[in-house]
Amino acid sequence: MKLALNKYIRATTLGVLAGSAMVVAGCTGDFDELNTSRTALTTITDAELPYLFSRAQQQSSYSAGTYQTAQNLFADLYAQYFATTTPNFQSDRYFMHPTWIDNHWNPVYTQVVPQLQILFGKLDKSTSQYALANIWWVFAFHRVTDYYGPIPYSEAGKDATPIKYDSQEEIYNDFFKRLTEATALLKGKTTDKPYGTYDIVYGGDVNKWIKFANTLRLRLALRISKVNPAKAKTEAEAAIAGGLLTDVADNAYMAKSLLGGDNNGLATISGWGEFRMSAAMESVLKGYDDPRIGIYFQPAFLTKTYEGIRNGLGPTELAVAANSNDNNSNIGERWIRNTGGGSAWDRQLAVKQDVMHTAEAYFLLAEAALNGWNVGSGTAQSFYEKGIQASMEGWGITGAAVTTYINSTKTPVAPGDQQQSAALSNIPVKWGATEAIQREQIATQKWLALYPDGIEAWAEFRRTRMPKLYPVVNSVNTDVPTTAVVRRIPFLLQEKQNNGAAVEAATKLLGGPDNAATPLWWDKN
Repeated sequence: MKLALNKYIRATTLGVLAGSAMVVAGCTGDFDELNTSRTALTTITDAELPYLFSRAQQQSSYSAGTYQTAQNLFADLYAQYFATTTPNFQSDRYFMHPTWIDNHWNPVYTQVVPQLQILFGKLDKSTSQYALANIWWVFAFHRVTDYYGPIPYSEAGKDATPIKYDSQEEIYNDFFKRLTEATALLKGKTTDKPYGTYDIVYGGDVNKWIKFANTLRLRLALRISKVNPAKAKTEAEAAIAGGLLTDVADNAYMAKSLLGGDNNGLATISGWGEFRMSAAMESVLKGYDDPRIGIYFQPAFLTKTYEGIRNGLGPTELAVAANSNDNNSNIGERWIRNTGGGSAWDRQLAVKQDVMHTAEAYFLLAEAALNGWNVGSGTAQSFYEKGIQASMEGWGITGAAVTTYINSTKTPVAPGDQQQSAALSNIPVKWGATEAIQREQIATQKWLALYPDGIEAWAEFRRTRMPKLYPVVNSVNTDVPTTAVVRRIPFLLQEKQNNGAAVEAATKLLGGPDNAATPLWWDKN
């Protein structure tokens, strides 16, 4: 983060065109040709601005191997979508690997920030391109602050030290300000096509960006609902009035490519044989007879059944055959296909990466309705059921199967694992009679619908403590025993070494020690 902005720019890669659609590449000679001068400082012209936006999008939703240490070995495990099958991956046992924890931080500060700051400096504030850059700034940074807590924000990109850390409250206030301004501006520019095909999420569709921004605003409003309920209500009602994601066609996916290593991150790591379905997922998906189980996962190679394992297994437990890769379920064929040879897999590296699903908007509305907020027409139950329907439809499931599922009284089952784990809960799918049951149902179905976005699922678990996930079997972290959960990721070692005074001040903002047991500002459990 101490690098000069000019050096940031030169280190950045631009995209390449594939057919009529823009896909982001890795390091390319084209970028050096366009952006590195042998005699002068780098010059960015208006022609390069769309490439910068593409790069900002691509780098904040991790591709290829970065996905592993930025997301999969932390948030995906803490959300209990997956469990590791590799003994030396101790992050499933709550070990905070000092170099792995850099990888959720570094891409945003070294790639996303400089791109967007260039756009802010070159674009008129009244343009739709400026508005999209603001929305993406919030999207990128909310994932970072929800990992670590206080982070460099108002001084992000500053070419000097110290670079101060802002409190989460200040950061969230700025999130709401940016989203409010962006959506207000975009309402008058719905015929624009900002960045065109270089927008690798929505292709410059302003109407979808308005819905995306409002749904993100509602997500953030619910996030602060325990720490600042009045502001949460205000922001939520404004987001709802502005219009949310409503149709499956609004689902946000990011284009991926085989060029330059810009592969789908989850697909890339799925063939490495390092994780499988969690026991929590098995308990819920099997118990509900959920038709998404065959989309989210594949039958285990040896058993031909859907099997998962508990999080936090140590070397002794992982040496048991029942906990091996071939006896447990890899993720679904959307990302990787079994060729029929055990560990032989065909990864779908160019499949689009999930960014946000419309189903989430309905579950957010359902919770807002239970909170007594103004959600327009609709009830908590109707939004809950629409959320299930939207999630199913997004994965290609429609008709009677969806209706049957919504009315099902089936509950999670015991996974029948080595630990003799009980069923994860006794919560059915069919709308319950009490608010406590209803809140747990919303959280459980949202957890299923957010898949495979472990970053958001882990944040929501910390906020709600639902669904009630299994304790890890083993913990090697003295700050977080097996009876507790990871509340945050500690600050980076490189930051303590290079920006120590600011980190010390940030630790005071935390209100607790800089470890994985200290809750974030909005986490009031």
